[in-house]
Amino acid sequence: MIIDIHGHVSAPQRLYAYKSELLAARGSHGRGAVGSSNDDVRDALNAPQPPFGNKSHMELLDDAGIDVQIISPRPFHSMHSEEPARIVDWYTQATNDVIAQACEVFPDRFRGFAGLPQAPSTGPAAWAVELRRAVTELGFVGCLLNPDPYEGTQIPPALGDRYWYPLYEALCELDVPAMVHTAGCKPPAREDYSLHFVAEETIGVLSLLTSSVFTDFPELKIIVPHGGGAVPYQIGRWRSSFSRAPGPSFDERMNNLWFDTCLYTKESLELLIKTLGPERLMLGTEKPGTGTVARPDGEGWYDDVNAMITSIEWLADADRDAILGGNAQKLFGIR
Repeated sequence: MIIDIHGHVSAPQRLYAYKSELLAARGSHGRGAVGSSNDDVRDALNAPQPPFGNKSHMELLDDAGIDVQIISPRPFHSMHSEEPARIVDWYTQATNDVIAQACEVFPDRFRGFAGLPQAPSTGPAAWAVELRRAVTELGFVGCLLNPDPYEGTQIPPALGDRYWYPLYEALCELDVPAMVHTAGCKPPAREDYSLHFVAEETIGVLSLLTSSVFTDFPELKIIVPHGGGAVPYQIGRWRSSFSRAPGPSFDERMNNLWFDTCLYTKESLELLIKTLGPERLMLGTEKPGTGTVARPDGEGWYDDVNAMITSIEWLADADRDAILGGNAQKLFGIR
């Protein structure tokens, strides 16, 4: 079984029209509703998408041979930094409901990853309410965790800070993982949201591994997407730094984390696997998304990640199977 743990929902346009109404009125007209039927959701997943070669979400998964995909909100749509906080809450719940519909329409194909209503003016304890609803009522298997709910406009507490502990407590209570994934990135930030992903993942890893989080929450499951940000490629810097102090090595601390393979070159994937080993790696493609662009050599798409992993000659069959699905089956209980 090939399991892609990093997908984002292809939603009906009704969801984004709903978002526009919330932003325009700032909640003064009430909550409203998306009003998407299961047929609307099915049609959105089967609709050809011009940015992705006029292929539909389902066609792209079929072409790639992906059996199960874990889908979450489109991060740059999450609008965490918007006010008042109630519109963030309403939109997040509506998006999670659409994801739940996708899982209902295609129960053998999708599992849900929740968005959290990370309005900075509320806080992690409030955000955990939606996490609990998504897991206990919608059957979701985890959530996205945005380390920068200010979306580039202020400096948030780092993930090693006790500020995040109410959310970590909920994750352990529910026994589900969180994927560290930022959302938008607004001025005055110098980077766009795509670069922001990688920067914040790198900061998040170092903050977690230099804190007491995994001592205080030994059962906490954290996934770092996009190949771990910059960490696997700059690992020598932190190996040397951590070797100066007593305690576990940097590599030993890295074993507290999970990583996905959402990288779009074979060379990067090989370095990731050699550096971290296959035991805590899981397939991630983000298909359809940033990498769903035809390669100039005509050999498929940039985000044909599982095909690139399959083509790594030196990778043992058991390790390849673990990365492509076995590790995710164990972590998420997918059968």
